Amino acid sequence: MKPGKELLFCALGGSGEIGMNVNLYGCDGKWLMVDLGMTFSDPDYPGVELVFADLEFIEERTKDLVGIVLTHAHEDHIGAVPYFAEDLGVPLYATPFTARLVRGKLEEAGLLDRVELRVIDHLDPFDLGPFTVQYLPLAHSIAEGNALLIDTPYGRVFHTGDWKLDDEPQIGEPTTAEELTAIGDEGVLALVCDSTNVFNPEPSGSEGEVYRGLLEEVKGHRGKRVLVTTFASNVARLQTLGRVATKTNRRLCVAGRSLDRIIAAGQASGYLRDLPELIDFDAAMALPRGEVMILATGGQGEPRAALARIASGSHPISLDPGDVVLFSSRQIPGNELAIGRIQNELAARDITLVTDRQSMIHVSGHPGRPELETLYRWLRPEMLVPVHGEIRHMREQARLGLSCQIPRAIVQKNGDMVRLTPDGPAKIDEVRAGRLVLDGEIIAPADGEGMVMRRRLAYNGVVTVAVANDDAVRVSALGLPLEEDFAAFIEEAQDDVAKALKAERSGDAANRSEAARLAARRAATRWSGKKPQVIVTLFED
Repeated sequence: MKPGKELLFCALGGSGEIGMNVNLYGCDGKWLMVDLGMTFSDPDYPGVELVFADLEFIEERTKDLVGIVLTHAHEDHIGAVPYFAEDLGVPLYATPFTARLVRGKLEEAGLLDRVELRVIDHLDPFDLGPFTVQYLPLAHSIAEGNALLIDTPYGRVFHTGDWKLDDEPQIGEPTTAEELTAIGDEGVLALVCDSTNVFNPEPSGSEGEVYRGLLEEVKGHRGKRVLVTTFASNVARLQTLGRVATKTNRRLCVAGRSLDRIIAAGQASGYLRDLPELIDFDAAMALPRGEVMILATGGQGEPRAALARIASGSHPISLDPGDVVLFSSRQIPGNELAIGRIQNELAARDITLVTDRQSMIHVSGHPGRPELETLYRWLRPEMLVPVHGEIRHMREQARLGLSCQIPRAIVQKNGDMVRLTPDGPAKIDEVRAGRLVLDGEIIAPADGEGMVMRRRLAYNGVVTVAVANDDAVRVSALGLPLEEDFAAFIEEAQDDVAKALKAERSGDAANRSEAARLAARRAATRWSGKKPQVIVTLFED
């Protein structure tokens, strides 16, 4: 497909899910990509940590791709860059803070001299083929969160990226209500908008409120060691925590490489300049408990992060009964069990836990319903295209937009090709938009035979059958819920396979292998209730 005299939109990731954002705009034969993100794995992909959007559609059209514009530096918007940017072969565009983090990823992957990264350190429009793009700062839970104003011969798109409204953002200066209203006055064809918090009836809240909440919370734990875990990328929160440490006369210690990386990138970009001097682990442990505050990664339950190691007692930082851990972050859906494990481990040691349900120590970086309604009033778009959400989020935002007098809305999912104009919005086609997984060193299809087989092995175990050329049978098994009965099962399974081979008189190797497989699997099911994978090897002359 090659876009003609029209304006097209297609999400390859991030529509129908939260994370893995990859969006395409097409007009006059060219494509523009907005964001190149990833998501983290879940139990459906055993042995895998990272999941990517399948970019086959645009990989087949790289000669028509004019560039990749990155809205901000969260992993679900930039995490796939080191894995796909070289093959896509076009420049990346990013503001300075985002560019520093992207450059670090490229350097780590050995791609710094093979991927062009262009830093946009201004808010003036820049041209990419038939598209004119302008960064518009909006508040979010990271430095330099941006919307994009994308001007085309067929109309203007306001692509929000991740955003919220915040009168006290702590970091950066968001585009003002007056400026956004002026954009609306000039006309907006389509608002492509974050749907994450559409079910939240309240505004997300400000970082200023979080500062005051954290200050009061830390003041309330005098004489105790306080550890705060938050998203490393939330530069405004790091700024806030630095101020809280200073106000409460505590020295600041940082535990976690991602925090070190973000602080360095932030300070190089002009942020966190007044962060108090950091102390190392030994100095932190030597101070009286009430004179230190620790910032640690791992609030999402990551097993190798600092908080998990502190909870298990395998980190140089230690906590004692009565010490306090503040979870200054929300639970990402899917991480509840992992977070619960760490919280239970801490609670078992009589460490006090405080979350955002108990105290104003966190606010979301995404807009609630009142903020969405406000943006609608400012921009007054002709149509609404919800993104960045599961289907339920996007459909609800479409309803909300229509109730707020936006004339048209469309609910699309990954792979839907939507014509915005002329005669839009309307779905006109469906393209490939699957998932890929980083499996060891290999990027493989998420629904490929390797992952399907591993899932089956994880659920049901495996039985192997070896048949010698004299029909002697050896059976072994892994992953079956048999302990005391294991030897009896093996003996019976070997007998069953031997009988099945004796009954199979055709002599054909395929038939003999299938007879052995079925006999072994039936024995395993009879003994364990499981239906394992069975691998048969015939040794023949």
